[in-house]
Amino acid sequence: MSMVALPGITSPSWPLQEWISWSPEVRCLTARIRLRMPNSCWTTYELTPIVKRSMKSSWSDKKAGEFVSQYAAQWGEDLAYRTYSARLLGAEKSLVLHGGGNTSVKSRYTNLLGESLESVFVKASGYDLLTIEPQGHPALDLEYLKRLRELTELSDEAMVREIRSHLLDCESPTPSIETLVHAFIAKKFMDHTHADAILALTNQVDGHKVVKEALGEDVIVLDYVKPGFQLAQATAAAIEAHPGKRAMVWMRHGLLTWGDTAQESYQSTIELVTQAEEYVAQRVSNSLKVTVSTPLKKAEQRWVQVAPILRGLLAEPDDVDQTYRRMILRPLISKATLDFVDSDRGRELALSPPLTSDHLIRTKALPVWIDSPAYEEPSQLRDQIAGAIQEYRTSYQNYLDRNRAQSETVSTRFDSAPRVILMPGLGAACSGMDVFAANVCRDITAQTLEVKARIGAMGDYESLSESECFAMEYHTLQHKKLEGSELPLSRQVAVVTGAAGAIGSGLSRVFLEQGCHLAVTDLPGKRLDDLVKELQSRFGERVLGVPLDVTDSSSIAEGFSSIISNWGGLDLVLVNAGVALVSSLEEMDVEDFRRVARVNVDGTLLMLAAAGKHFRAQGTGGDIVVISSKNVFAPGAQFGAYSATKAAAHQLARIASLELAEIDVRVNMVSPDAVFSEGERKSGLWAEVGPERMRSRGLDEKGLEDYYQNRNLLKAKVTAEHVAKAALFFCTRQTPTTGATIPVDGGLPEATPR
Repeated sequence: MSMVALPGITSPSWPLQEWISWSPEVRCLTARIRLRMPNSCWTTYELTPIVKRSMKSSWSDKKAGEFVSQYAAQWGEDLAYRTYSARLLGAEKSLVLHGGGNTSVKSRYTNLLGESLESVFVKASGYDLLTIEPQGHPALDLEYLKRLRELTELSDEAMVREIRSHLLDCESPTPSIETLVHAFIAKKFMDHTHADAILALTNQVDGHKVVKEALGEDVIVLDYVKPGFQLAQATAAAIEAHPGKRAMVWMRHGLLTWGDTAQESYQSTIELVTQAEEYVAQRVSNSLKVTVSTPLKKAEQRWVQVAPILRGLLAEPDDVDQTYRRMILRPLISKATLDFVDSDRGRELALSPPLTSDHLIRTKALPVWIDSPAYEEPSQLRDQIAGAIQEYRTSYQNYLDRNRAQSETVSTRFDSAPRVILMPGLGAACSGMDVFAANVCRDITAQTLEVKARIGAMGDYESLSESECFAMEYHTLQHKKLEGSELPLSRQVAVVTGAAGAIGSGLSRVFLEQGCHLAVTDLPGKRLDDLVKELQSRFGERVLGVPLDVTDSSSIAEGFSSIISNWGGLDLVLVNAGVALVSSLEEMDVEDFRRVARVNVDGTLLMLAAAGKHFRAQGTGGDIVVISSKNVFAPGAQFGAYSATKAAAHQLARIASLELAEIDVRVNMVSPDAVFSEGERKSGLWAEVGPERMRSRGLDEKGLEDYYQNRNLLKAKVTAEHVAKAALFFCTRQTPTTGATIPVDGGLPEATPR
């Protein structure tokens, strides 16, 4: 039995259950208690934070030795230690996020002639410290780079050329934007991080003074300087002017530490961040005042309602074929986020530039804020969101125009859409070209809101200026982090029904190979689980497993909600689920016929209806492909239930093409024949049909497959990949086509659509 004091409750004497849990993400001690008052049920209270945990060093001599054993023979001991401590930094999200920060070591590089060259190994731009390998710190000619300090100016483009041309391996990735900082300073190991606690000090009014109070006189404080050559010059000069210091804080940017060993530099980072955390914890006088408390469940329900509207309004028309550059959305819905957006200062703090310029390419300088969202009035809500996004687009274009002088050398400009949308009562919508980019945006936004809330509880936020933001948003090296070609279905979200079968798994694989985000659906069970596991091992978070019964409208609604919850919406619907029955009409049980019809007809109808409603809400068109059958045009004896119900489904798809064209939804069909398997995954249809067909023709399984191959004009074996490529033709909108059918059968004259 324990005693606890709760607001409004004095001297409780009722039974109490209490337990303590650590939350590693926010490094705070959380207590959850269950309390039962007289004549009442148990009630759970969550009290957080109780005690702020200081950051702890994770250095292990044993683990460091393992890295030396693994890497030193090929890469040298210095780079082995560099890799170990870099990963320690990357493992702590409150120090760096998603490719942020940079590290280096000065050592020797041996060339093909056996010459040992003085070198600096600097983390490659955009590489993630959490998973970095030794080759993620490319070697550069240190002697030459040090001579660049003699220059009085060096443009970003020229700096990148000099850095690239003095890599000691021409195939190495481009090093960090702060490469010259690491070159100009005569310290062996150097670590640069964007620690939350440090940014909570630097990004407030009188931040210079606050940093000194928190970290002491042993740390140099440098006002904000644009990263690149200017920052390298200023940093080197400041260190020379203040010898013997252990570290430097760059205002509104981050922390720089150094040491003779990897451990010394790493320990300095941990110790200084701990000091900053403790300082902040002691001076957070008031939390933000929450004006209306939104339950998490309510916010999650709102997200499913709002996300398709947001996603549609964020999409930009791409070309004359009526395609769109869509975004993947990831929700940021947590108690901390809701408290922020529902607070009295949430709007003020949110509508300010990010904590550090490194975040600009992921989040842009400012988010969109939707005032008083009309969640109960969908039409009004759409108008609110549309107006806010259009205002943002106009403002962003004006921002580009105001900074035109700086942008003359910019070859690629970002689109004008926001990356973050904040909504009281919901949280945040974070967008990106794929789920990875959207996750990066979400994690940075979560960090930003948390740190801004701390600053708001201490004083006033002070941010980068507009010109400083622009200079980094359009910095050459920052843009290179985002370079890469997009696949045909990048930015698209698809759903496949009946995915665990042969054709369904082939559709899934091919569409994922083309870049899409795919919801893999089928009846719950091992076949679906195995497929999801297989695809996720290759395509990661672009795969979502969704148990779904196409004959149940509630199951379809739940499946669509799951897809929307994860990615914000849906663009491509592949209706593939189907079952077969072998029986003559005379002997057919009508209930067996109805069972087939429920899947093939009802399932198609329900999927078409759900897709149409979703596409209408999203407002950017869409594509539906119904996997039909050769039997629609050339039915088979003993196969009446399948042939008739597939014909009905085919006709429903044609009608859908008529009804949905007005909202730019194209509905097309693919009619395959004789797809027996996809790899080791056998066709469920042929498991039903095959035995009877083999008996009637006196063939084994291989003989039956050969029979169907040899009966078509091209003598072609039809595969699930062929079916998927036909569906892909429609979904990539290569022609303005709807209501059409592509036969994938090797050529069967009797099955030709006419």
